[in-house]
Amino acid sequence: MPVPPEAGDAPHILMVSHYFEDHRGGIEIVAGRLARELAKIGYRISWAATGERLDNPAWQALPLRAWNGTEHAFGVPLPIPAPASAERLAKACASADAIIVHDGLYPTSVVARLAGRRSRKPVMIVQHIGAVAYRNPLPRLLMRAANALIARPMLRSANQIVFISETTRAHFALPPHCPTATVFNGVDVETFRPAADCDEQLRKRVILGLPADKKIALFVGRFVEKKGLHWLRRLAERHDDMIWAFAGWGPIDPAEWKLPNVRLFRDLSGASLAGLYRAADLFTLPSIGEGFPLVVQEALASGLPVLCSDEVATADPGAAHLLQGVRLDEGEPEKTVAALSDVVNRLASSPSNAAERHAFACAHYSWASAAAQYDRLLRAMIHRPAGAA
Repeated sequence: MPVPPEAGDAPHILMVSHYFEDHRGGIEIVAGRLARELAKIGYRISWAATGERLDNPAWQALPLRAWNGTEHAFGVPLPIPAPASAERLAKACASADAIIVHDGLYPTSVVARLAGRRSRKPVMIVQHIGAVAYRNPLPRLLMRAANALIARPMLRSANQIVFISETTRAHFALPPHCPTATVFNGVDVETFRPAADCDEQLRKRVILGLPADKKIALFVGRFVEKKGLHWLRRLAERHDDMIWAFAGWGPIDPAEWKLPNVRLFRDLSGASLAGLYRAADLFTLPSIGEGFPLVVQEALASGLPVLCSDEVATADPGAAHLLQGVRLDEGEPEKTVAALSDVVNRLASSPSNAAERHAFACAHYSWASAAAQYDRLLRAMIHRPAGAA
């Protein structure tokens, strides 16, 4: 278990992410939970991100003003901080004992890394994603260039790198001398659990307005291209005997598909979202370039069989036997949809094995264990000689 810092000697950690957790993306949700866990251990946490001030007993919020036109235009969230906010972030870096940056690609991350180097403060970069193969060639090219010109140099310059999956680690393939570690995100296995029995699942469906007599496929996440919404639309059209539940929000609106078997849930989180997991029969996330998404861990903790991309299915080798991965080939859409459809049929008709999936999540995705690993890495980083990697 983590050892709390000595009284009066609690290190001050500045957490930096592109958004606060009310944006409801996986990176932001993980950042918020990690901040809470480190605060429990005894760290003093400040959190700098774009958006409105988000008060919480676990941290002091440092809201940053930013321009985010790329998300509206391409569905790519890259908020660029205003000059005054960038200066404010740099000052916060100088006053911290160490800096945790979530993903090296964002402009806020670059500002924090440069400010940390200038003030000789150690920087940990938690890398969540690798490459995103957008169908639009422009954002795909920009992503490839940004990883080469920004993310990779950022990682190589960090005092400590944490990858949240083996897929992300393999994508960047850093030299052996780089200080790297793989720490899988935790999941709240008390909130996200299987339905106790069929009656509980039925009650959840009644509350959510879902039918009792149909199989329900669930998607949770932002409604953006990289999550595979175009594949899910094709699946919903093909499997019109099933209900396809979409929980989240974003620039893609599944309501515009005009499919009678599609249901939208835009405002669920925490316990209410966990209830939707318990109401479902299987989880679907044909996404790309994400590492190991938190929602996959939540689905496993909720006991659901999971359909995902082949890269997600191999992100945690220990979980591979519980995930059904499919190779997503934009060049052969009909073949890909057929493969996805076959897995949907198989998962919808197979035994649930919910207890096995939940037990695996409890054993492998503990936030207390993840926090203990971060605690060890932070202590080593803070006490490392200045300028050493």
